[in-house]
Amino acid sequence: MPVSAAPVRRLRLPRDWWWDVGPAALLLLLCWVGTGPAARNQGMPPPDARAYVLVTVAALALLLRRRAPLLTLAVCGAALGGYLLLGNPFGPVLLTGPVAAYAVATRVPARTAVLAGGAFVLVTALPHVLDADSGGWLPRLTWAVGWTAVVSAPGAVGAALQVRRRADAGVRAEQARRAVSEERLAMAREVHDGVGHGLAVIALQAGVALHVLDKDPARARELLASIQATSRESLDGLRAELLRFRDPAAPADAAALRPGPGLADLPALLARMRDGGLVLHAELDECPGVPAEVGAAAHRIVQEALTNVLRHAGDTPAWVTVRCSAGDLLVEVRDRGRGPTEGAPAGLGIPGMRERAAAVGGRLEIGVEDGFVVRARLPLPAAAEGRTT
Repeated sequence: MPVSAAPVRRLRLPRDWWWDVGPAALLLLLCWVGTGPAARNQGMPPPDARAYVLVTVAALALLLRRRAPLLTLAVCGAALGGYLLLGNPFGPVLLTGPVAAYAVATRVPARTAVLAGGAFVLVTALPHVLDADSGGWLPRLTWAVGWTAVVSAPGAVGAALQVRRRADAGVRAEQARRAVSEERLAMAREVHDGVGHGLAVIALQAGVALHVLDKDPARARELLASIQATSRESLDGLRAELLRFRDPAAPADAAALRPGPGLADLPALLARMRDGGLVLHAELDECPGVPAEVGAAAHRIVQEALTNVLRHAGDTPAWVTVRCSAGDLLVEVRDRGRGPTEGAPAGLGIPGMRERAAAVGGRLEIGVEDGFVVRARLPLPAAAEGRTT
């Protein structure tokens, strides 16, 4: 049987391989071409093979400057120190030092970078400073200070870039955490508004059903059917939000289980509240041009306000008004109660209503005006004009 050839694996280079090879190749070429002329300009004999080997090692070490910056700096330091210790001329090879120092400063913690840079300067400067044949001590000291500055300048730039990069990463991480927090808050608000309202209505309807169970069984049966419908709707909403928690990247699936509410759903909401025994007076405008997000905010505000009526206003009647004009949509829920009792623990209802109004560019007002009033003004496009029904 013929033996099938093993598949040949292609060597995949990193996408930015040229950024590793390019500078190193350029400096290697400069070292090979410029070291001899540098010796002639300084009145020194031509460099020997050892000098070219050392400049080649120093330049090729830069290939690893991004993946192993400390190793690159160490190899460059050893090669430069040996090159100068042999009495070779100053030449293009010295450019490898600042490049290696910059790589270390951009990728290594500051303390380690300073220690490594200090050791590099010491190793590369001492051969010339200790060479008595290179002139007086002042020129040698001046050269050492200048070489330290040449190495430190790109190191300082690299350190600044590293600090900025970390700051930018911190800002992006904080923005991501804030986005996740806001998404979770929005989900919690949906669960609170949907499930909390459903439970409040169910509690009210169950109380009425118990009250009329013996006197009016037909009415009790209607209330039980309404409890069943309300609980199913609340469970659908809870399931949709739990799916969003499980898979935030696919909110459309959750939305498909339960379409978002709007102004068109307000009559059904009011009917459900009336079935539970709440006395409601409503004045609703027809607003065909209201954006979906504004309609959803208005529906949720009315829903939460009526839930608060059930919790805090007792058997008092409530008035619901929805008026729209060319400028804004007015949503008002009024009752004869006093709202949440003084000293009661703060809940999510009123903050949630404020957030919903603010999310569409509107504002919410809470106050006591011959009873407790929730009033929201939500901006509308000019085309959304209403007719009172």
